[in-house]
Amino acid sequence: MPSAQTPRARLADERLLDRAFTRSNAPRWNLTRGSFASALERSIASRFATEGKTPAVISDYVNSLNLEELALACACAEGQVSAWAYFIECHRPGLRAAARAIAGDDAGADLADSLYAELYGLEERDGRRRSLFDYFHGRSRLSTWLRSILAQRNVDRARVARRTRPLEEAGENEEEPRASSVQSDPDRARFAALAQAALSEAIRRLQPEDRLRLSSYYLQRLTLAQIGRLMGEHEATVSRKLDRLRRELRAGVERSLREDHQLSDAQVQACLDCAMDDTGFDLDEVLGNRRAGAGGRQEKAGGSF
Repeated sequence: MPSAQTPRARLADERLLDRAFTRSNAPRWNLTRGSFASALERSIASRFATEGKTPAVISDYVNSLNLEELALACACAEGQVSAWAYFIECHRPGLRAAARAIAGDDAGADLADSLYAELYGLEERDGRRRSLFDYFHGRSRLSTWLRSILAQRNVDRARVARRTRPLEEAGENEEEPRASSVQSDPDRARFAALAQAALSEAIRRLQPEDRLRLSSYYLQRLTLAQIGRLMGEHEATVSRKLDRLRRELRAGVERSLREDHQLSDAQVQACLDCAMDDTGFDLDEVLGNRRAGAGGRQEKAGGSF
């Protein structure tokens, strides 16, 4: 039986690592080939955690990555001064602007500052400082990934504020949750679960930018104008892209229910009706905004996909 210290087999061959290292311009940040290779291996392992991977598939994946920004993130995680200086100069203004767009002028600065601490890493594990940069895998632009993290942290703060608000301040105008009718029909629970699973898979396949748009609109309740400022797009463009996403997601859900679960047209419609009727789709779970170990009631967010 292999020892716990046995090194894991490389997912990328040496020639692929050499090409990626050259393209990444990693030496600019005093980043060694070994450190860059570890970051690239984490990215590959994260992408193909449950899927088969051939050398050709891995090569195509690596070639699609933002390798220079992956190297920058890795160097920042190591605490390389030159990398941090570049990050602060080139990414800090956009990060603060995104934080203001998400949380407002007053709270935005605090939101951005708290993220800096996570990016630098205040916690040590096994003698190594743990940086949030370790979770950047190069699949999106670094700026897009940072906006996604800001959006998630803002949602987390809002949840904490709701959980700690005194009961008398909860608001007398808040409606009592309607009793779910799922229990009156055993098939309803199954159909709702199937629809939720199909939506999860459809959203998992989206680009990070599109997941951010959905999270901003459905979870954070940002306006189209606010999302436009966050994404650097015109309000009309945001609206058009959200419409496209809704159509694509609905088509993806219906296709999955028919092909993966062999449901009839009537059953597919029943799945959609059950998911939307009382509880709505659980977008917290689907969009990856549920924190492990978080307590308290999770809110459901409905949407017409």
